[in-house]
Amino acid sequence: MSAQKNILLLGSGFVAEPCLEYLQRSGNNRVTVACRGIEKAQELASKYQNATAISLDVENDAALEAAVAAHDLTISLIPYTQHARVIKAAIKAKKHVVTTSYISPAMQELDAAAKEAGIVCMNEIGLDPGIDHLYALKIINEVRDQGGKILSFESFCGGLPAPEASNNPLGYKFSWSARGVLLALRNNARYWQDGKLVEIQGKDLMDSARPIFIYPAFALVGYGNRDSSHYRERYNIPHAETCVRGSLRYQGFPEFAKTLVNMGFLDDTPRETLSAANTTDLPWNKVSQQLLGHSSDSSEELLKLIEAKIDTQDPEIRKRIIHGIKWLGITSPKVMASKRGTYLDVLCARLEDLMMYGEGERDMIILQHKFEVENKDGSHNTRTSVTLMYGEPNGFSAMAKTVGVPCAIATQLILDGKLTATGIVAPMTPDIYQPIMDLLPSEGINAVEETL
Repeated sequence: MSAQKNILLLGSGFVAEPCLEYLQRSGNNRVTVACRGIEKAQELASKYQNATAISLDVENDAALEAAVAAHDLTISLIPYTQHARVIKAAIKAKKHVVTTSYISPAMQELDAAAKEAGIVCMNEIGLDPGIDHLYALKIINEVRDQGGKILSFESFCGGLPAPEASNNPLGYKFSWSARGVLLALRNNARYWQDGKLVEIQGKDLMDSARPIFIYPAFALVGYGNRDSSHYRERYNIPHAETCVRGSLRYQGFPEFAKTLVNMGFLDDTPRETLSAANTTDLPWNKVSQQLLGHSSDSSEELLKLIEAKIDTQDPEIRKRIIHGIKWLGITSPKVMASKRGTYLDVLCARLEDLMMYGEGERDMIILQHKFEVENKDGSHNTRTSVTLMYGEPNGFSAMAKTVGVPCAIATQLILDGKLTATGIVAPMTPDIYQPIMDLLPSEGINAVEETL
């Protein structure tokens, strides 16, 4: 029988439980769930036999170092800004680390020290990043091994409500805070398109959305996700004239989101009138009146102003946006706003009131890689790889599972001595990604490939 392995799991968010459940299947793993507030850690750990809970403040270096040193491996599912701190503690203790986050410059700086300590610091092993790398590199390396070239690479991924649960004007729902989703609308995008470097400012991001065809059943649109220009080098596809990674949403989302942006709702400047210290009632029509700088708080007048903020000239979409604004209640004198301090956070509170997943509702993740290939003989074809997965009603969401399970698989492979590349690593080479990919289908995670 294998020796017992002790794993420190930092964080108890929605991704943590699928990760913990997988690791519990081995009777040799003991998992310590650590959070600043022990109640959340206890709530998760109490569901599993070989799990215990502790309170841990990761900003207390001595406490963090002691906890990391007491375990064989640490999984960091806390905010990415804390990962470098965790990795430093792991280097000192010569213990392995796994995260699902992109490798930040602060993390990359620790590569030499991690190698010297002889530890594996595995990163980017969730969904995006993670599963996307595995299935992209599988095809890229197959094409290269057969003497071909990748001329174009497009990758789009989305975490969305299942079609039957997409029953609101944005076609979107939240499993957790809406803030991150809204702030992502500010991000610039940078990618290669037909040999030209395209740079899109955050204010224009929603205008850049275009239809993405995957299956006829889905009306999807996509837009660039931050800077994907360097993936030509990272994936070693130097002949790719187009190289873009992006996000998927249902049709209609970009136009509605852009209207909210145009109204000024991404403003995160603290406002006295929106503060919890303001004891007077705050109906939504007053919030929108202040935001739009209008003299009247009449719902009809505000709707006219908002209509002028809609960029699209498509009459059907304009009608749908106005319907959506009414549905949100943000021009109503009868709906009270939550005083969260900023226009951004007041809107987040409203979206979270109306757009959280309900009991029994499913989410969905959909990921498509699309390659234009020139084969060794000079012929051309298109290859696609599609991952589609639905959440379990009242069980694990698809998003939680596709992030948590690959993370757990990588953890187990490291503990079993099957992933041994030291330093700050990501699943970029076959010795790392193939063993992980081999185990995904048994968890219901796979990709359907087609050559067109």
